[in-house]
Amino acid sequence: MKAKKVSVAYMWMAIVFVTCLIASNIFEAKLITLGPLSATAGLLCFPISYIIGDVTTEVYGFSAARRVIWAGFAMNFFVVALGGIAAILPAPDFWEGAEAFNFVFGLAPRIACASLTAFVVGSMINAWVMQRMHDMHGERKFGVRAIASTLAGEGADSLIFFPIAFGGTMPVRELLKMMLVQIVLKTFYEVIILPITVQVVKAVKQIEK
Repeated sequence: MKAKKVSVAYMWMAIVFVTCLIASNIFEAKLITLGPLSATAGLLCFPISYIIGDVTTEVYGFSAARRVIWAGFAMNFFVVALGGIAAILPAPDFWEGAEAFNFVFGLAPRIACASLTAFVVGSMINAWVMQRMHDMHGERKFGVRAIASTLAGEGADSLIFFPIAFGGTMPVRELLKMMLVQIVLKTFYEVIILPITVQVVKAVKQIEK
């Protein structure tokens, strides 16, 4: 069977996508405060994966984006599984970092399940909305497509992740507030970086002709 060629641009976007997913999965273990608001540190890099997803869908189509998403899921699961095994393995008595390591990498099964499920659903919805709007508008209104798809994807991601990961561990009001904050801040992130995203799309389209 003849091997299918993959462009360098597509390869690098897939690498960045997977790296951001793995990093955000680790960063989710830390809660941060932004003034009166609470969020997870995954906010730092998780939106980048959605931006890469938008670019991939816009340039290569939904099927190509779906391949990257499943690759991200597989590698994310791989790191979570290895982290769980590493956390279980006994550490020498003189090492004082075991508890901190286990806190970060020994994710509770519900956290890992919530993260992986939310990622697949949210990313697929993001790419699907992006493609459907592209079919409707053609090359026009990329900014509208990018923001609308992010709202849909991030909304689905938060609606799945937070109830599974933190349901029963905090007041419902705080849980709902954290979900809303994540959706708003991640979408705001996309709006702020949109001019750069537009230029990346143009550059990749130029490279790929």
